[in-house]
Amino acid sequence: MNTNLGWFCIVRLGLVQACLGSIVVLTTSTLNRVMVVELALPALLPGFLVAMHYLVQVLRPRMGHGSDTGRRRTPWIVGGMATLALGGVLAALATVWMGSDRVAGIALAVPAFLMIGIGVSASGTSLLVLLAKRVAAPRRAAAATTVWLMMIAGFAVTSGVAGKLLDPYSPMRLIVVTAAVSVIALCVTLLALWRLEDEGAEIPSPAEPTVVAAPSFRTALAQVWSEPVARQFTVFIFLSMLAYSAQDLILEPFAGSVFGYTPGQSTQLSGVQHGGVLLGMLAATLAGRGVSGRRFGSLRAWQVGGCIGSALALLGLVAAGFVGTAWPFKATVFMLGVANGAFSIAAIASMMRLAGEGRESREGVRMGMWGAAQAVAFGLGGLVGTGASDLARWLIGTPGQAYAAVFGFEALLFVGAAVLAARLGRVAAPPVSRAAAIEPGWAGLTTR
Repeated sequence: MNTNLGWFCIVRLGLVQACLGSIVVLTTSTLNRVMVVELALPALLPGFLVAMHYLVQVLRPRMGHGSDTGRRRTPWIVGGMATLALGGVLAALATVWMGSDRVAGIALAVPAFLMIGIGVSASGTSLLVLLAKRVAAPRRAAAATTVWLMMIAGFAVTSGVAGKLLDPYSPMRLIVVTAAVSVIALCVTLLALWRLEDEGAEIPSPAEPTVVAAPSFRTALAQVWSEPVARQFTVFIFLSMLAYSAQDLILEPFAGSVFGYTPGQSTQLSGVQHGGVLLGMLAATLAGRGVSGRRFGSLRAWQVGGCIGSALALLGLVAAGFVGTAWPFKATVFMLGVANGAFSIAAIASMMRLAGEGRESREGVRMGMWGAAQAVAFGLGGLVGTGASDLARWLIGTPGQAYAAVFGFEALLFVGAAVLAARLGRVAAPPVSRAAAIEPGWAGLTTR
């Protein structure tokens, strides 16, 4: 029986990802602005809260292991979305409370943002595992693009609609809008997932054993970490996403300091970059596919090429820091977006493919480990980028050359990621039987 999900089911999972993005964008963007502008709080506070929501996502492997042992992903997706929705409402309440009692509001915001991170971990990890297990190999890149574009659409639609509903701003309006978005997102998730996991699922034969002893999380994590491909891919995700996120917070300040861009112009520059990201994502959907008898490269080629292209674009920004306004700055930023989009979608599609390789029933642990690496990289990326730019400006003095030094460092990270991507899977892991997959006695993270 065919267990692969069709495009209608893939779009339904994309709706879930869009719902996840709609709550996250309110908590990490809108509440951020309210704390800093309306409440005149230090920008460090929302930065700390957002960093906490990334840091707690180191729990992703544990969440993935839970979905592995339960063999069903839907309860984890729904439970994660419910936790995320509740965390979003509590975060809005905490933000409003800060206006009258700062200490109490901050005290409530800490567990609220932790809940947001836990909810994202549980729902996002299990959703990706479901995609990895139930989407046919030739359409994985296209499926990843579809799901991610729908998440971006969730960002955009929620930002636009919620922005209009919040004007004119009032604390009660903030709570009502956040609660409405959270409730709608949870309801849409429940409808999108209704009997989806049962679609085309095979019924196990009565002759087959249905009860298999599940290993402990510590054992399962050690087994996955012992797999060379899974371990190398974890490092690749960390390096590439660290480089990807580190340039995000310093690109607009660079445009203002070196090229004299106004806030409006720098915002438009962000649109140019995201337009490139969209083009790169769409181009990467051709990975491994044939059109009129022609093939357009493998996922590995797009990963390596995207990382090298990102490094070259960053070197272009290095040159821009020295040359100044004579450099084709917008074209360089656009190409950076194209390369970023291409490697990221290829990496997600590879993640979906590699999740099922190695020991059986470890897909959630693998996906969780890679998701944790991405979350930690994103959490560190903003700190690394802004901290390195401040340090470089203090050491060098000239803004253009200081930013150039940081962009050069990020280019090196992308080169390292490209080398890792090129080496992935060169040594195939030996097949592991179901009996061997549950061997006991792994006490810690070891290699063999």
